[in-house]
Amino acid sequence: MPVSTFSLNMEIADNRHFNGQLSPLFTVEEAKKALAFHSSIDGYKPTPLLSLDCLAEEFGIGKILVKDESHRFGLNAFKMLGGAYAIALLLCDKFKLDINAFDFDKLKNEITEKMTFATATDGNHGRGVAWAAKKLGQNAVVYMPKGSAEERVNNIKALGAECIVTDMNYDDTVRLVLKTANENGWKVIQDTAWEGYEEIPTWISQGYTAMVIEAVMQLEEHSVKAPTHVLLQAGVGALASGALGYLTNVYGADNLHSIIVEPAKADCMYRSSLTEKGEIVNVDGDLDTIMAGLACGEPTTIGWPVMRDCTTQFVSCDDEVAALGMRVLGNPLGNDPRIISGESGAVGLGMLAAIHFHEDKDVLMKKVGLNKDSVVLLINTEGDTDAKNYREVVWEGKYPTTAK
Repeated sequence: MPVSTFSLNMEIADNRHFNGQLSPLFTVEEAKKALAFHSSIDGYKPTPLLSLDCLAEEFGIGKILVKDESHRFGLNAFKMLGGAYAIALLLCDKFKLDINAFDFDKLKNEITEKMTFATATDGNHGRGVAWAAKKLGQNAVVYMPKGSAEERVNNIKALGAECIVTDMNYDDTVRLVLKTANENGWKVIQDTAWEGYEEIPTWISQGYTAMVIEAVMQLEEHSVKAPTHVLLQAGVGALASGALGYLTNVYGADNLHSIIVEPAKADCMYRSSLTEKGEIVNVDGDLDTIMAGLACGEPTTIGWPVMRDCTTQFVSCDDEVAALGMRVLGNPLGNDPRIISGESGAVGLGMLAAIHFHEDKDVLMKKVGLNKDSVVLLINTEGDTDAKNYREVVWEGKYPTTAK
Protein backbone atom coordinates (compact mmCIF):
# COMPACT_ATOMS: atom_id res chain seq x y z
CA MET A 1 0.00 0.00 0.00
CA PRO A 2 1.27 3.50 -0.78
CA VAL A 3 2.16 5.55 2.27
CA SER A 4 0.34 8.60 0.90
CA THR A 5 -2.15 9.42 -1.81
CA PHE A 6 -1.76 11.99 -4.57
CA SER A 7 -4.62 13.62 -6.43
CA LEU A 8 -2.86 14.55 -9.64
CA ASN A 9 -5.09 15.96 -12.34
CA MET A 10 -5.73 13.40 -15.09
CA GLU A 11 -8.75 13.47 -17.36
CA ILE A 12 -9.40 10.05 -18.91
CA ALA A 13 -11.80 9.84 -21.85
CA ASP A 14 -13.04 6.66 -23.51
CA ASN A 15 -12.77 6.98 -27.28
CA ARG A 16 -16.29 7.13 -28.65
CA HIS A 17 -14.98 6.98 -32.25
CA PHE A 18 -13.06 3.68 -31.98
CA ASN A 19 -13.78 1.38 -34.93
CA GLY A 20 -10.60 -0.70 -35.12
CA GLN A 21 -9.93 0.16 -38.75
CA LEU A 22 -6.27 -0.59 -39.44
CA SER A 23 -4.05 1.96 -41.15
CA PRO A 24 -2.56 1.08 -44.56
CA LEU A 25 0.29 3.53 -43.88
CA PHE A 26 1.90 1.64 -40.99
CA THR A 27 1.87 -1.98 -42.06
CA VAL A 28 4.37 -4.64 -41.04
CA GLU A 29 5.96 -4.35 -44.49
CA GLU A 30 6.51 -0.59 -44.13
CA ALA A 31 8.00 -1.06 -40.66
CA LYS A 32 10.40 -3.72 -41.93
CA LYS A 33 11.53 -1.33 -44.67
CA ALA A 34 12.21 1.40 -42.11
CA LEU A 35 14.08 -0.97 -39.80
CA ALA A 36 16.21 -2.26 -42.69
CA PHE A 37 17.22 1.31 -43.51
CA HIS A 38 18.23 2.17 -39.95
CA SER A 39 19.99 -1.17 -39.52
CA SER A 40 22.28 -0.24 -42.42
CA ILE A 41 23.59 2.92 -40.71
CA ASP A 42 26.97 2.71 -38.96
CA GLY A 43 26.52 2.54 -35.20
CA TYR A 44 23.04 1.04 -35.33
CA LYS A 45 21.91 -1.28 -32.59
CA PRO A 46 18.45 -1.85 -31.12
CA THR A 47 17.66 0.24 -28.07
CA PRO A 48 16.92 -1.87 -24.96
CA LEU A 49 13.47 -3.02 -23.87
CA LEU A 50 13.72 -2.91 -20.09
CA SER A 51 11.50 -4.79 -17.66
CA LEU A 52 10.57 -3.05 -14.40
CA ASP A 53 9.49 -6.16 -12.49
CA CYS A 54 9.72 -4.72 -8.97
CA LEU A 55 7.75 -1.64 -9.97
CA ALA A 56 5.13 -3.77 -11.69
CA GLU A 57 4.68 -5.80 -8.52
CA GLU A 58 4.38 -2.59 -6.47
CA PHE A 59 1.74 -1.24 -8.86
CA GLY A 60 -0.21 -4.53 -9.01
CA ILE A 61 0.52 -4.99 -12.73
CA GLY A 62 1.81 -8.14 -14.40
CA LYS A 63 4.67 -6.48 -16.30
CA ILE A 64 5.96 -3.01 -17.19
CA LEU A 65 8.24 -2.87 -20.24
CA VAL A 66 10.00 0.34 -21.28
CA LYS A 67 11.59 0.82 -24.70
CA ASP A 68 14.45 3.17 -23.83
CA GLU A 69 15.17 5.48 -26.77
CA SER A 70 17.72 7.53 -24.83
CA HIS A 71 20.32 5.17 -26.37
CA ARG A 72 19.44 5.84 -30.03
CA PHE A 73 22.57 6.65 -32.10
CA GLY A 74 24.08 8.65 -29.24
CA LEU A 75 21.46 11.39 -29.71
CA ASN A 76 19.58 10.75 -26.43
CA ALA A 77 16.20 10.54 -28.21
CA PHE A 78 14.27 8.65 -30.88
CA LYS A 79 13.59 11.49 -33.31
CA MET A 80 16.35 10.81 -35.85
CA LEU A 81 14.45 7.67 -36.83
CA GLY A 82 11.90 9.88 -38.55
CA GLY A 83 13.93 12.80 -39.87
CA ALA A 84 16.77 10.72 -41.31
CA TYR A 85 14.35 8.27 -42.94
CA ALA A 86 12.33 11.06 -44.54
CA ILE A 87 15.44 12.78 -45.87
CA ALA A 88 16.70 9.47 -47.29
CA LEU A 89 13.39 8.81 -49.05
CA LEU A 90 13.31 12.39 -50.34
CA LEU A 91 16.77 11.98 -51.84
CA CYS A 92 15.89 8.56 -53.25
CA ASP A 93 12.98 10.20 -55.04
CA LYS A 94 15.14 13.09 -56.28
CA PHE A 95 18.07 10.97 -57.49
CA LYS A 96 16.09 7.85 -58.49
CA LEU A 97 17.72 5.64 -55.88
CA ASP A 98 16.61 2.47 -54.12
CA ILE A 99 16.08 3.02 -50.36
CA ASN A 100 17.36 -0.53 -49.79
CA ALA A 101 20.76 0.52 -51.18
CA PHE A 102 20.91 3.98 -49.61
CA ASP A 103 24.37 4.97 -48.43
CA PHE A 104 24.96 8.28 -46.63
CA ASP A 105 28.69 8.43 -47.41
CA LYS A 106 28.31 7.51 -51.07
CA LEU A 107 25.51 9.99 -51.67
CA LYS A 108 27.40 12.74 -49.84
CA ASN A 109 29.98 12.73 -52.62
CA GLU A 110 27.38 12.72 -55.39
CA ILE A 111 25.33 15.76 -54.31
CA THR A 112 27.06 18.55 -56.19
CA GLU A 113 24.63 21.33 -55.36
CA LYS A 114 24.12 21.82 -51.64
CA MET A 115 20.60 21.44 -50.29
CA THR A 116 19.11 23.03 -47.18
CA PHE A 117 16.69 21.12 -44.97
CA ALA A 118 14.45 23.25 -42.76
CA THR A 119 12.28 22.30 -39.82
CA ALA A 120 10.58 23.48 -36.66
CA THR A 121 11.26 21.59 -33.46
CA ASP A 122 11.07 21.59 -29.70
CA GLY A 123 14.54 20.04 -29.78
CA ASN A 124 14.83 16.37 -30.61
CA HIS A 125 13.35 16.33 -34.12
CA GLY A 126 15.56 19.24 -35.18
CA ARG A 127 18.59 17.47 -33.80
CA GLY A 128 17.72 14.42 -35.89
CA VAL A 129 17.35 16.52 -39.05
CA ALA A 130 20.65 18.30 -38.31
CA TRP A 131 22.34 14.91 -37.76
CA ALA A 132 21.15 13.60 -41.14
CA ALA A 133 22.12 16.82 -42.94
CA LYS A 134 25.62 16.63 -41.47
CA LYS A 135 25.95 12.97 -42.51
CA LEU A 136 25.15 14.07 -46.07
CA GLY A 137 27.28 17.22 -46.05
CA GLN A 138 24.18 19.41 -46.49
CA ASN A 139 22.78 22.43 -44.65
CA ALA A 140 20.07 22.47 -41.99
CA VAL A 141 18.13 25.44 -40.63
CA VAL A 142 16.18 24.68 -37.47
CA TYR A 143 13.58 26.96 -35.89
CA MET A 144 12.51 26.53 -32.27
CA PRO A 145 9.60 28.04 -30.31
CA LYS A 146 10.00 30.57 -27.55
CA GLY A 147 11.22 29.20 -24.24
CA SER A 148 13.31 26.43 -25.84
CA ALA A 149 16.04 25.03 -23.60
CA GLU A 150 19.55 26.34 -24.24
CA GLU A 151 21.01 22.82 -24.16
CA ARG A 152 18.69 21.67 -26.93
CA VAL A 153 19.65 24.71 -29.01
CA ASN A 154 23.36 24.01 -28.48
CA ASN A 155 22.97 20.33 -29.37
CA ILE A 156 21.55 21.33 -32.74
CA LYS A 157 24.24 23.94 -33.37
CA ALA A 158 26.93 21.39 -32.47
CA LEU A 159 25.87 19.40 -35.53
CA GLY A 160 26.56 22.38 -37.79
CA ALA A 161 22.99 23.55 -38.23
CA GLU A 162 21.73 27.09 -37.96
CA CYS A 163 19.29 27.31 -35.05
CA ILE A 164 16.84 30.18 -34.57
CA VAL A 165 14.63 30.57 -31.49
CA THR A 166 11.43 32.46 -32.32
CA ASP A 167 9.04 34.44 -30.13
CA MET A 168 6.17 32.15 -31.19
CA ASN A 169 4.64 28.88 -30.01
CA TYR A 170 5.42 25.62 -31.80
CA ASP A 171 2.58 25.66 -34.32
CA ASP A 172 3.22 29.26 -35.37
CA THR A 173 6.91 28.40 -35.69
CA VAL A 174 5.97 25.62 -38.12
CA ARG A 175 4.11 28.18 -40.23
CA LEU A 176 7.16 30.46 -40.18
CA VAL A 177 9.37 27.61 -41.39
CA LEU A 178 7.03 26.88 -44.29
CA LYS A 179 6.97 30.54 -45.35
CA THR A 180 10.74 31.01 -45.04
CA ALA A 181 11.54 27.73 -46.79
CA ASN A 182 9.27 28.59 -49.72
CA GLU A 183 11.00 31.95 -50.08
CA ASN A 184 14.47 30.37 -50.04
CA GLY A 185 13.91 27.12 -51.92
CA TRP A 186 14.62 24.93 -48.89
CA LYS A 187 13.20 21.44 -48.32
CA VAL A 188 10.85 21.30 -45.32
CA ILE A 189 11.28 18.17 -43.17
CA GLN A 190 8.38 18.52 -40.77
CA ASP A 191 6.76 15.82 -38.62
CA THR A 192 3.32 17.39 -38.68
CA ALA A 193 1.07 17.24 -41.74
CA TRP A 194 -1.51 19.56 -43.21
CA GLU A 195 -3.48 19.62 -46.46
CA GLY A 196 -1.00 19.57 -49.32
CA TYR A 197 1.93 18.49 -47.13
CA GLU A 198 1.55 14.86 -46.14
CA GLU A 199 4.17 12.74 -47.91
CA ILE A 200 7.20 13.72 -45.81
CA PRO A 201 5.28 13.54 -42.48
CA THR A 202 4.11 10.06 -43.50
CA TRP A 203 7.71 9.02 -44.10
CA ILE A 204 8.71 10.43 -40.71
CA SER A 205 6.01 8.46 -38.89
CA GLN A 206 6.95 5.34 -40.83
CA GLY A 207 10.56 5.87 -39.76
CA TYR A 208 9.42 5.81 -36.13
CA THR A 209 7.94 2.33 -36.59
CA ALA A 210 11.49 0.94 -36.54
CA MET A 211 11.53 1.25 -32.75
CA VAL A 212 8.27 -0.61 -32.25
CA ILE A 213 9.19 -3.44 -34.60
CA GLU A 214 12.34 -3.79 -32.46
CA ALA A 215 10.16 -3.82 -29.34
CA VAL A 216 7.86 -6.51 -30.73
CA MET A 217 10.86 -8.71 -31.51
CA GLN A 218 12.32 -8.05 -28.05
CA LEU A 219 9.12 -9.10 -26.25
CA GLU A 220 10.13 -12.71 -26.78
CA GLU A 221 13.23 -12.13 -24.62
CA HIS A 222 10.85 -11.28 -21.77
CA SER A 223 8.62 -14.32 -22.39
CA VAL A 224 5.80 -12.04 -23.55
CA LYS A 225 3.65 -12.92 -26.55
CA ALA A 226 1.91 -9.57 -26.75
CA PRO A 227 1.30 -6.48 -24.60
CA THR A 228 -2.19 -5.94 -23.25
CA HIS A 229 -1.64 -2.16 -22.99
CA VAL A 230 0.41 0.44 -24.78
CA LEU A 231 0.78 4.01 -23.49
CA LEU A 232 1.93 6.51 -26.12
CA GLN A 233 2.65 10.19 -25.60
CA ALA A 234 1.48 12.63 -28.27
CA GLY A 235 2.56 16.04 -29.48
CA VAL A 236 1.41 16.41 -33.08
CA GLY A 237 0.89 12.64 -33.03
CA ALA A 238 3.61 11.55 -35.45
CA LEU A 239 5.09 8.98 -33.05
CA ALA A 240 1.78 7.94 -31.53
CA SER A 241 0.12 7.30 -34.88
CA GLY A 242 3.10 5.46 -36.36
CA ALA A 243 3.57 3.26 -33.30
CA LEU A 244 -0.15 2.64 -32.83
CA GLY A 245 -0.66 2.00 -36.54
CA TYR A 246 2.04 -0.66 -36.56
CA LEU A 247 1.05 -2.31 -33.26
CA THR A 248 -2.62 -2.58 -34.26
CA ASN A 249 -1.60 -4.06 -37.60
CA VAL A 250 0.36 -6.70 -35.67
CA TYR A 251 -2.03 -7.45 -32.79
CA GLY A 252 -5.38 -6.06 -33.92
CA ALA A 253 -6.88 -2.90 -32.44
CA ASP A 254 -9.45 -4.88 -30.45
CA ASN A 255 -6.71 -6.84 -28.67
CA LEU A 256 -4.69 -3.86 -27.50
CA HIS A 257 -5.76 -1.36 -24.83
CA SER A 258 -4.12 1.76 -26.23
CA ILE A 259 -3.88 5.04 -24.32
CA ILE A 260 -2.70 8.36 -25.78
CA VAL A 261 -1.30 10.70 -23.09
CA GLU A 262 -0.91 14.47 -23.51
CA PRO A 263 -0.12 17.54 -21.42
CA ALA A 264 -3.26 19.38 -20.33
CA LYS A 265 -1.95 22.61 -21.85
CA ALA A 266 -1.60 21.05 -25.32
CA ASP A 267 -4.22 18.27 -25.35
CA CYS A 268 -5.46 18.54 -28.93
CA MET A 269 -5.96 14.76 -29.35
CA TYR A 270 -7.94 14.50 -26.12
CA ARG A 271 -10.17 17.41 -27.14
CA SER A 272 -10.61 16.04 -30.65
CA SER A 273 -11.75 12.72 -29.20
CA LEU A 274 -14.55 14.51 -27.33
CA THR A 275 -16.15 15.95 -30.45
CA GLU A 276 -19.34 14.45 -31.83
CA LYS A 277 -17.83 13.33 -35.14
CA GLY A 278 -14.17 13.00 -34.20
CA GLU A 279 -13.07 16.13 -36.02
CA ILE A 280 -9.74 17.81 -35.27
CA VAL A 281 -9.67 20.42 -32.50
CA ASN A 282 -6.66 22.74 -32.29
CA VAL A 283 -5.31 24.23 -29.07
CA ASP A 284 -3.69 27.66 -29.26
CA GLY A 285 -1.91 29.93 -26.82
CA ASP A 286 1.55 29.57 -25.28
CA LEU A 287 1.30 25.76 -24.84
CA ASP A 288 3.47 26.27 -21.76
CA THR A 289 4.16 22.75 -20.50
CA ILE A 290 7.17 21.00 -18.98
CA MET A 291 6.73 18.40 -21.74
CA ALA A 292 8.44 20.50 -24.44
CA GLY A 293 8.38 17.70 -27.00
CA LEU A 294 4.60 17.43 -26.63
CA ALA A 295 3.86 21.18 -26.65
CA CYS A 296 1.96 21.03 -29.93
CA GLY A 297 -1.59 22.24 -30.35
CA GLU A 298 -2.47 20.98 -33.82
CA PRO A 299 -2.77 17.24 -34.63
CA THR A 300 -1.08 15.95 -37.75
CA THR A 301 -3.71 15.26 -40.40
CA ILE A 302 -2.23 11.88 -41.32
CA GLY A 303 -1.95 10.74 -37.72
CA TRP A 304 -5.27 11.78 -36.25
CA PRO A 305 -7.40 9.27 -38.25
CA VAL A 306 -5.20 6.41 -36.97
CA MET A 307 -5.61 7.53 -33.36
CA ARG A 308 -9.30 8.30 -33.77
CA ASP A 309 -10.00 4.84 -35.17
CA CYS A 310 -7.75 2.68 -32.96
CA THR A 311 -7.14 4.39 -29.60
CA THR A 312 -8.98 2.99 -26.58
CA GLN A 313 -8.64 6.05 -24.34
CA PHE A 314 -7.20 9.57 -24.35
CA VAL A 315 -5.64 11.17 -21.27
CA SER A 316 -4.97 14.83 -20.54
CA CYS A 317 -2.68 15.36 -17.54
CA ASP A 318 -0.86 18.03 -15.56
CA ASP A 319 2.90 18.55 -15.76
CA GLU A 320 3.31 17.04 -12.30
CA VAL A 321 2.44 13.64 -13.77
CA ALA A 322 5.48 13.77 -16.08
CA ALA A 323 7.69 14.99 -13.21
CA LEU A 324 6.54 12.06 -11.07
CA GLY A 325 7.42 9.67 -13.90
CA MET A 326 10.91 11.16 -14.18
CA ARG A 327 11.54 10.67 -10.46
CA VAL A 328 10.19 7.10 -10.36
CA LEU A 329 12.18 5.98 -13.41
CA GLY A 330 15.36 7.59 -12.08
CA ASN A 331 15.02 5.96 -8.64
CA PRO A 332 14.19 2.30 -9.29
CA LEU A 333 12.91 -0.33 -6.89
CA GLY A 334 14.95 -3.43 -6.10
CA ASN A 335 16.87 -4.75 -9.08
CA ASP A 336 14.96 -2.73 -11.66
CA PRO A 337 17.22 -0.82 -14.08
CA ARG A 338 17.54 2.93 -13.71
CA ILE A 339 16.08 4.86 -16.64
CA ILE A 340 16.99 8.49 -17.22
CA SER A 341 13.91 9.97 -18.84
CA GLY A 342 13.13 13.50 -19.90
CA GLU A 343 9.79 15.21 -19.41
CA SER A 344 8.11 13.93 -22.58
CA GLY A 345 9.57 10.45 -22.21
CA ALA A 346 8.33 9.90 -18.66
CA VAL A 347 4.67 10.88 -18.86
CA GLY A 348 3.36 7.35 -19.58
CA LEU A 349 5.08 5.88 -16.53
CA GLY A 350 4.03 8.98 -14.61
CA MET A 351 0.42 8.17 -15.40
CA LEU A 352 0.82 4.64 -14.01
CA ALA A 353 2.47 6.04 -10.85
CA ALA A 354 -0.22 8.69 -10.45
CA ILE A 355 -2.91 6.01 -10.62
CA HIS A 356 -1.08 3.88 -8.05
CA PHE A 357 -0.79 6.72 -5.57
CA HIS A 358 -4.24 8.13 -6.20
CA GLU A 359 -6.90 8.02 -3.50
CA ASP A 360 -9.23 6.38 -6.07
CA LYS A 361 -6.64 3.89 -7.30
CA ASP A 362 -9.03 0.94 -7.60
CA VAL A 363 -11.53 2.97 -9.62
CA LEU A 364 -8.83 4.26 -11.98
CA MET A 365 -7.22 0.83 -12.38
CA LYS A 366 -10.57 -0.56 -13.44
CA LYS A 367 -11.23 2.36 -15.77
CA VAL A 368 -8.01 1.78 -17.73
CA GLY A 369 -8.29 -2.01 -17.53
CA LEU A 370 -5.17 -2.66 -15.47
CA ASN A 371 -4.76 -5.74 -13.25
CA LYS A 372 -2.22 -8.36 -12.16
CA ASP A 373 -2.22 -9.92 -15.65
CA SER A 374 -1.62 -6.70 -17.57
CA VAL A 375 1.51 -6.26 -19.68
CA VAL A 376 2.17 -2.56 -20.30
CA LEU A 377 4.46 -1.30 -23.07
CA LEU A 378 5.88 2.23 -22.71
CA ILE A 379 8.34 4.24 -24.81
CA ASN A 380 10.88 6.47 -23.13
CA THR A 381 11.28 8.83 -26.07
CA GLU A 382 14.14 10.89 -24.61
CA GLY A 383 16.77 11.01 -21.93
CA ASP A 384 17.86 14.17 -20.15
CA THR A 385 18.01 16.30 -23.30
CA ASP A 386 17.63 19.31 -21.02
CA ALA A 387 19.95 18.26 -18.18
CA LYS A 388 19.40 21.45 -16.20
CA ASN A 389 15.65 20.95 -16.05
CA TYR A 390 16.11 17.22 -15.36
CA ARG A 391 18.15 17.99 -12.26
CA GLU A 392 15.69 20.65 -11.13
CA VAL A 393 12.87 18.09 -11.31
CA VAL A 394 14.66 15.02 -9.95
CA TRP A 395 17.10 16.64 -7.50
CA GLU A 396 15.31 19.79 -6.42
CA GLY A 397 11.66 18.68 -6.56
CA LYS A 398 10.47 21.06 -9.26
CA TYR A 399 6.81 20.37 -10.15
CA PRO A 400 6.09 18.67 -6.80
CA THR A 401 3.39 16.10 -6.31
CA THR A 402 1.13 17.40 -3.57
CA ALA A 403 0.18 14.82 -0.93
CA LYS A 404 -3.43 14.88 0.20
